[in-house]
Amino acid sequence: MSSFIVIVVLAAVAGPLAGSAILPPAHTNQPAAALPRETIRFADGWSFQPTGAPATGRGGAVSTTDPLATEIGRQVLAIGGTAVDAAIAVAFGLAVVNPEAGNLGGGGFMVLRQADGTTHALDFREKAPLAAKRDMYLDAEGNLTEDSLVGHRAAGVPGTVMGLGAAHARFGTLPWKTLVQPAIMLADGFKMHPRLANSLLHHQSALTRFDGTRETFLPGGTAPREGDFFAQPALAATLRRIQDQGVEGFYRGATAALIVAEMERGGGIITAEDLTGYEAIWREPLTFTYRGHTITSMPPSSSGGATMALMANILEGYDLAEMGWGSAEAIHHYAEAARRAYADRNQVLADPDFVAIPLATMIAKDYARSRGKNIDPRRATPSAQVGPGLAVVRPEPTETTHFSIVDRWGNAVAITTTLNSAYGSLVTVAGAGFLLNNEMDDFAAKPGHPNQFGLVEGEQNAITPGKRMLSSMSPTIVDNPAGELFFVSGTPGGSTIITTVLQTVLHVIDFGMRVDQAVLAPRVHHQHLPDQIFWEPRGLESDVITRLEAMGHHLVERPEFSGDVQAIMRRSDGTLTAFSDPRKGGTAVVLP
Repeated sequence: MSSFIVIVVLAAVAGPLAGSAILPPAHTNQPAAALPRETIRFADGWSFQPTGAPATGRGGAVSTTDPLATEIGRQVLAIGGTAVDAAIAVAFGLAVVNPEAGNLGGGGFMVLRQADGTTHALDFREKAPLAAKRDMYLDAEGNLTEDSLVGHRAAGVPGTVMGLGAAHARFGTLPWKTLVQPAIMLADGFKMHPRLANSLLHHQSALTRFDGTRETFLPGGTAPREGDFFAQPALAATLRRIQDQGVEGFYRGATAALIVAEMERGGGIITAEDLTGYEAIWREPLTFTYRGHTITSMPPSSSGGATMALMANILEGYDLAEMGWGSAEAIHHYAEAARRAYADRNQVLADPDFVAIPLATMIAKDYARSRGKNIDPRRATPSAQVGPGLAVVRPEPTETTHFSIVDRWGNAVAITTTLNSAYGSLVTVAGAGFLLNNEMDDFAAKPGHPNQFGLVEGEQNAITPGKRMLSSMSPTIVDNPAGELFFVSGTPGGSTIITTVLQTVLHVIDFGMRVDQAVLAPRVHHQHLPDQIFWEPRGLESDVITRLEAMGHHLVERPEFSGDVQAIMRRSDGTLTAFSDPRKGGTAVVLP
């Protein structure tokens, strides 16, 4: 079956699609016009130079990491679905075509801005099983084991299906069955496309560690090649149960029994009680301002919004535009702000249902001014001299993917979901066909020691039964000073998510970049510890590196590119432009 006509099959499922014709291809990242001269210039050796202005339209926009998922979103918008409807269908589609991160066995966050400006934040982050213990990943000598990363004990209780169900119950307009159907059709089989073929080949060795995963993703013992027909019948059956029974089709009944059986077979600790007790939570969105713009992102259990707010509030005291994009001065001030913000992030942020958090202080502009007052404009401050500026509040006698969608009415959705590492725990639930996450590593398994992303976190994020592990996911929506929708952004990337998303925001606000330039621009990252600036391959000019090193910064060139941004911009005349990060080869479409 052609992957691009799966929506047509939905005519048999729900009335709104009856008689739907195959819709014409939408605009993509293909150049629409030659670029004018620009004052912003990327490094000569940089791999992703802008080549053309992104296409525009008013009928909605979708940007995801996978062309099949983007097409699902486009079709849902085209038949009258809202941004939330499209987001639900895209998320299920990504569970099929992007198994390294799109998921049923993981979790995530959604930020929604309705056309009237009202905002909402949905937390469907995974939770620690009830049998979890604080020191469960330490050996007899107190050293960390790999159990938080690989295998059955690495998995937290999945939240994605519950989150999508909660979003549909509150904001969905098309029938649930309609929105799940495209994923089912893809799970029944599609021609392998380059993105998934390359991913499976790259991770082939890791995918052999567990029988169920090897049988699911390496049929015949090797990764399918581009153009091969790839079917996932067990996953299709799981999706049909979800389609017919809603979230109960995942957290109870046959699918839940398969998860529990997999846990028992592999020594995991998720139980039927964990599954039936899971709930997604609507939280108050985290909102802050930057140079007159209003930025909405996720509050804890995500650290993204709060950390971005502190960084932005510090940087608001400096004229980055005057320093110039990509200059040593701008990167220096950005790194110094990040150094201080991550020191606070790692000390105080965690699941607010379990620990008290000084959130109002962390995002306040007065606190940012005091936090940044010792930044030397000419010299790096060693991280050893930059401790947390916030104290833990003691209670009185608690591999990822992103997509962005805007519909014709102006509703906007930013969703980031994850399994944590690529392909999560590497464990596929036998008979159910989906991978389980390894999110337990996002706890401070040994407070004061780095996790797989090098983050050194404190007691606030220690393992506790039923607790949500701290995340860096940062789905973000920006309004312009007039209060109108302006920009939607998000990315995967572990601890680099926060800095990547904020850089896209700075690119469009401080430097006036188009959406494609904001996504393509080389990125840097600092997270307090280790004390170094990471930069993307060939992304910085040699003179900039020399000047930063002279300031006392230690620079480390990453072996590969950072992030996978999916962004949409709304221009002042109401037209939409969208761009998908070419670092991993996604696709953005704009409806006319």
